[in-house]
Amino acid sequence: MSPAIAKVEPLTTARALRGPFDYLLPERLGEIDVGSVLLVPFGRQRIHGVVVALASESELAPERLAEPIAILERGATPDLVALGLWVAREYCSTPARGLELVLPPGTGRSGRGGVGPRRELQAVLTDAGRAALDGGERLGPKQRQALARLAAASEPQPAGAERDSLRRLAKRGLVDLSEAEVGRRPAVVAVGAPAGRPELNAAQVEAVERITAGLDESGGELLLHGVTGSGKTEVYLAAAEAALERGRGAIVLVPEIGLTPQTVSRFQSRFGDGVALLHSALSAGERRDEWQRLRNGEARICVGPRSAVFAPVAGLGLLVVDEEHDSSYKQESDPRYDARDVARRRAEQAGAVLVSGSATPRPESWLATERIEMPERADGSPLPAVSVLDMRERDGREGPLHARTRAALAEVAERRAKAIVMVPRRGWSPHLSCRDCGHTWRCPSCDVSLVMHRARGVIRCHHCGHTEPVPQRCPECDSVAIGHHGAGTERVAELVTDLVTPLPVFRLDSDSAGVRGAHGRILGQFDRADAGVLLGTQMVAKGHDFPDVVLSVIVDADSSLRFPDFRAEERTFALVAQLAGRSGRGPAGGRVLVQTLAPGAQAIEHAARHDTAGFAAGELERRRELSYPPFSTLIRVDFAAPEARAADNAAAQTAARLRPLLPSGANLLGPAPRFRLRDRERRQLLIKAPEREPGVAAVREAVEAAVAARSMRGVQLAVDVDPQ
Repeated sequence: MSPAIAKVEPLTTARALRGPFDYLLPERLGEIDVGSVLLVPFGRQRIHGVVVALASESELAPERLAEPIAILERGATPDLVALGLWVAREYCSTPARGLELVLPPGTGRSGRGGVGPRRELQAVLTDAGRAALDGGERLGPKQRQALARLAAASEPQPAGAERDSLRRLAKRGLVDLSEAEVGRRPAVVAVGAPAGRPELNAAQVEAVERITAGLDESGGELLLHGVTGSGKTEVYLAAAEAALERGRGAIVLVPEIGLTPQTVSRFQSRFGDGVALLHSALSAGERRDEWQRLRNGEARICVGPRSAVFAPVAGLGLLVVDEEHDSSYKQESDPRYDARDVARRRAEQAGAVLVSGSATPRPESWLATERIEMPERADGSPLPAVSVLDMRERDGREGPLHARTRAALAEVAERRAKAIVMVPRRGWSPHLSCRDCGHTWRCPSCDVSLVMHRARGVIRCHHCGHTEPVPQRCPECDSVAIGHHGAGTERVAELVTDLVTPLPVFRLDSDSAGVRGAHGRILGQFDRADAGVLLGTQMVAKGHDFPDVVLSVIVDADSSLRFPDFRAEERTFALVAQLAGRSGRGPAGGRVLVQTLAPGAQAIEHAARHDTAGFAAGELERRRELSYPPFSTLIRVDFAAPEARAADNAAAQTAARLRPLLPSGANLLGPAPRFRLRDRERRQLLIKAPEREPGVAAVREAVEAAVAARSMRGVQLAVDVDPQ
């Protein structure tokens, strides 16, 4: 008996809703598959819904079932529907939010359709038009020019600016006009894409062979641990080529698309139109068309940040997670998924090979994953020497740059070479205070300091965007003695500019690169320059390959160690080691200067020695003793409300529901306060569970019960599994 019932999850944000719901399928709608997006009646509304299963019968009588109004989209494939529902369960979200991750871009929750195809007016020359060009009819200059353009082309041409002239010519029968669907392709800024195909060294060949063996068997997971400059991208390219040769597709995840233009350039240079890009900086139409190219099989390789893990690549054989240590793979809005774990799940579903690559892998990956080692740089050059500069030995009036740093930058200017300088914070100064009474300038909506941006003449909150003019006097005591504490990219850029003039300084932070495509343009300018300094926040440390950089500098390298986070050591090690690896990739060699107030910190000492194995061993032992991941699972439940009392009550009630549900050995910490954000008081619960699945299940059950309670009205609740 053919399926007559569609089980539909409505795309609604209501967490307490229990689906799926059965709908009777009428013959008039034609074929409906799992993943189809339907317009359905839902109470008094008409909303979108996704078919998650088909059945031949329902528990309800047919006369009680409503019928869908229309089919809107082919939607996601059945395997992606299963993945979206898994994400919803695994990260304690709703089915609707999980499914929205896998649907075509632009498919929303309303009853209206998403972004449609782009249609373009095209023209082709007729025989009469060709005769007219030969002198058979009178033509104006613009008309003759339009016909000549069409005569020189072998295919229909877009009307463009000649639309009006072509319409008049069409009325005379000299051209034929028609509308055609035209794909919207994203522009890519080429940065350092190599010409030709370099020969792989022995370590790269071995890595490709091990990945290819997985393609020929049943998949598997590999950690590609290669030092900076070891040629991991070439391994990814060769592995993707092997997947295509076997009739399979590939997904390549990068931390942030705007900061990794070299990876994108290399894949497009190698595979051309077979590569599709998916990321949030594209227009809605570009995202839609790239998604459809993958869905239709026109493109077999997808490159993009974390959301690209849901790309509709058919016959998936290879999944690459480049720079797998990067925290940007964690989504910070509901559902708070980790793309690295989603990639693992998807690879298991598809029987694909998952390759995670990094010079500084996460301790979790180091412990659990079979490794491929690439211990040397591809060109045979040595890793740069690293000098740790103790900033405690200096007079505080000397500014944020050590004397050796200033001398090294001056030498770069004299040699007309290149350098990279990383500063943890943007702006001019991250903290202002009155030297007389101690008043500090803080955001009225968030419990954080306002950051001074001198070029714009403002102090600004980096959380909610609140802005005030730079103060000239203290509002408490009327003093003009205002102290500026710390240094951000804006201030350090001014100091570096004075040191390296006339060399250009290219600033790369979210202030200087806030418009679309600015990241790629700035990196391209630095790449093409004969000499100069690239200065910015952590953006400058993310996977760039500039062979003529001879100096890397890290200002305030221990800043991340001051955060109350068990991952602080891991982040500091990765940051220092990654930026150190940007230097010395060319024949001129290079060196690294690490400015720090904590020169004896284990993370900094191991990074200075390029010692990933030593750091991972010590970090794993520390986490084992404290029962931190990977030896437990952390789950955080956040509560936010306009009033502190409401947040306190919601957190306390949820904690009371959760305690009896927790598995043996699990710990519940809190409720505890978090800093106020955007005028909302925040509280949190933290669960440390010895086993992941029972811990997640307990939180899911408690949260679903909590949101149904009247006391939760006005309280925002969010669950973060594996919080970063």
